[in-house]
Amino acid sequence: MTQAFDSIRAIFWKEDGLYLLDQRKLPQEDVELHLTTAVAVAEAIRDMVVRGAPAIGITAAYGVVTSAIEHQTENFSSRRASILKDIKHLSESRPTAVNLFWALDKMKQCLESGQVTGDNLTQLLLTQAQKIHEEDIKANYKMGEYGASLLSDDAGAVLTHCNAGALATGGYGTALGVIRSAYGAGKIKQVFADETRPWMQGARLTAWEFVTENIPVTLLCEGAAASLMQQGKVSWIIVGSDRIAANGDVANKIGTYSLAILARHHGVKFMVAAPISTIDMKSATGADIPIEQRDASEVFGCGGARVATDGAQAWNPAFDVTPAELVDAIVTEKGIVENPTLEKMQLHMS
Repeated sequence: MTQAFDSIRAIFWKEDGLYLLDQRKLPQEDVELHLTTAVAVAEAIRDMVVRGAPAIGITAAYGVVTSAIEHQTENFSSRRASILKDIKHLSESRPTAVNLFWALDKMKQCLESGQVTGDNLTQLLLTQAQKIHEEDIKANYKMGEYGASLLSDDAGAVLTHCNAGALATGGYGTALGVIRSAYGAGKIKQVFADETRPWMQGARLTAWEFVTENIPVTLLCEGAAASLMQQGKVSWIIVGSDRIAANGDVANKIGTYSLAILARHHGVKFMVAAPISTIDMKSATGADIPIEQRDASEVFGCGGARVATDGAQAWNPAFDVTPAELVDAIVTEKGIVENPTLEKMQLHMS
């Protein structure tokens, strides 16, 4: 089943292993990487071949299947031990995306269930990984419906940051799924996308998705967002998330917090769309969410060319935390949490 404006998939399982659309190459090249070991899958996650919290989780789940195949000649006990070692290795690939740990926990539960034998181990793990993948897409369809319902019939234009689309999920997208649904319903006519430095996910990936789907998209530098809102050109900011704390604080791509502050000042609504698996009730507040610090070289250059002055230092957090009080709505496949608080989040998760 697919929806309108739903032609893009970036994660594929085939008979000979896992295939990932290499997002580092987009939009210039459409390249699929074939991965057959858990170590290779972990490297692909770490190196940004695949990115976006739900997509990372799905990819890691398939990584466990590659481990089962790689170690299939070992005796049952050794094979399980090898897979558990690979699960640990996969869990260390990206620290902020809680979907990674959620998906690996699902795979570990499957591995340790009483149903697993030497004969059916690979098939049971593959079935579980495919279930995680399929349920993510279904959840995105529901999020699209719920999120679009919050927009007025004449919402006009919205702004998004980074890429929370089909490329960042199993398909359709979280924030971009909301935008796809709202555009299909005629509620919005235009999408603005931040370039999203330093990896330029907005320029390279979000713009590519919307151009591919024939949805009007306009790029802007992050620094232009304030002026855009000041001129009343957008009604909503719609973003995804890599982890949401129990109180509704939201960790997302660096620059999201700035947008939330600007949105509140200019009377623009701020929506976060993310699956239930992104909500981490063990993290009391955003202060408990680990923020990945990436290599300084990402800040020094752009498109493979160095642009920074030699001798300069760089600070490169991959994410920031937006306080819950700046969020107008969190949208999941279960529904909508408006003006999130701990009590509202607990009720939503019950």
